[in-house]
Amino acid sequence: PMINMGTDNRGTMIRVGNVWRINNALIEEGFTDDGRTGYLLVSYAATGPNDITHIEQLRLNVGNNTVVADSFGRRVSLSQIYPGMWADVEFSPAMTRSIPPQANAFRVVVRQNRQNQAPASRPVTRGQIVDVDTQNSFLITGNQNDVNHQIRFVVTDETVILGRNGNRISMQALRPGQWVRVTHADFMAMSIPPQTTAFRIQVL
Repeated sequence: PMINMGTDNRGTMIRVGNVWRINNALIEEGFTDDGRTGYLLVSYAATGPNDITHIEQLRLNVGNNTVVADSFGRRVSLSQIYPGMWADVEFSPAMTRSIPPQANAFRVVVRQNRQNQAPASRPVTRGQIVDVDTQNSFLITGNQNDVNHQIRFVVTDETVILGRNGNRISMQALRPGQWVRVTHADFMAMSIPPQTTAFRIQVL
């Protein structure tokens, strides 16, 4: 039931009794306020028509009853899990019909490898705000006069925005000209300017 995709080791979704399982799911995104509850967005390999393998995403909702541990069985805080890490996950077969679908996670076991030991695997970009669009929930950083040296960051309800003193602020408090440090997803849409999702925005 497991497949390898060349250098990509994402596993497939399999059913074990009344539990769904993905071995070697790639963590794409994560969010927590308290280290215990939140969600993880994972991707996995799926076989479509004509046996063509493609990548699917699944949002796993992590609650107080979810076991989150490393491969040695030690408890792991959700705040220690970063995009780019790999994990074995077990979850409920009851999924929403949203995009991506959501399911309640029963167990998340973070794999121990070199990738997982480097929080730096979550990309960080430092830049000057060029534009803030609160209506459409995005901001642009980079060179004001050169669209080829800009990045558009999508701000979601889960994006944490911090002021210079580390206090939580709203998106409305951001202003063009401010310098920010943005922690973001490791993928970018091939648009002009390129676009990605912001997890954390810190005013400098």
